[in-house]
Amino acid sequence: MPTLHPRQALFDAAEAAAAALPVCDHYAGVEARMKKSLELQAEMGPVFDVTLDNEDGAPVGGEVEHAQLIAELLAGPLNRHGRVGVRLLPVSHPRFDDVASIVLRSPRAPAYLMLPKPQGRADVQRAAQHIDALGGAAIPLHALVETHGALHEVFAIAAHPRIESLSFGLMDFVSAHRGAIPLSAMGAAGQFDHPLVVRAKLEIAAACHAQAKVPSHCVVTEFKDTEALQAAAEMASRLLGYTRMWSIHPAQIRPIVDAFAPTTAEVDLAIEIITAAQAADWAPIRHRDTLHDRASYRYFWQVIERAHRTSFQGGPHLPAELRQAWFP
Repeated sequence: MPTLHPRQALFDAAEAAAAALPVCDHYAGVEARMKKSLELQAEMGPVFDVTLDNEDGAPVGGEVEHAQLIAELLAGPLNRHGRVGVRLLPVSHPRFDDVASIVLRSPRAPAYLMLPKPQGRADVQRAAQHIDALGGAAIPLHALVETHGALHEVFAIAAHPRIESLSFGLMDFVSAHRGAIPLSAMGAAGQFDHPLVVRAKLEIAAACHAQAKVPSHCVVTEFKDTEALQAAAEMASRLLGYTRMWSIHPAQIRPIVDAFAPTTAEVDLAIEIITAAQAADWAPIRHRDTLHDRASYRYFWQVIERAHRTSFQGGPHLPAELRQAWFP
């Protein structure tokens, strides 16, 4: 009997079906930057998603016209990999349905729809019902946790069946505290120091992992400070449990991918353990005088999956025969 694939052997059906999204979510709202982002994705490959922004990217009063432009870009030749999403307006906005219907009428559907500023699970449910009624029932939904209400109900939001990923909206979250959190907490370093901000990040990551959803870390606005971005991305990935992060400038994409990629040594160890476990039909094994079983196998398989998702841009590569066997 053929040996089970790692996903079949190590995870239940819900975990096995969980989305494996690119580690970088790149935002663009101005027409020239949207086109440049799509050109870059077409060149680099689907190592990062592009989110076309119809909320902050649209001029006030011009949301419908901006949605029409986004629909054209979705259907255009630059959308080569099908990994382009759209940030909609808040569900409370009077043009929410107008914008959503235009985007959903595009000949090519978005990879996901981002819901900004929900006040709680009820807003997510309301947006999902509107989107489903407009013909978008098959499109995954992402949501921004950037209000007190959304953070309070973050576990319930993560459990919503239409949600694929949750992102932390740092700037709006800090502003919602009416000056009680200092401006420094919006910066690359300060956002990891303030207890209220760190608490929010941890709640979001924990809620996502509890429901097999993808936690996406917030922006670093100092887009020319590569060292600050790298440090923030490593903190998000290594200490706070995030598996995805926002980019707001093309120069941020590569450092984010590098920070979220496992090291060559981590990948080599994971391959040794998973191949030995698979050969043992997933029974416990001894490796370098350490016992491993399915609990640790799950961890090492996830290292391999991260390597696969980040290998397009020079990260650790899996041997060709294993890549073919595991990711055909």
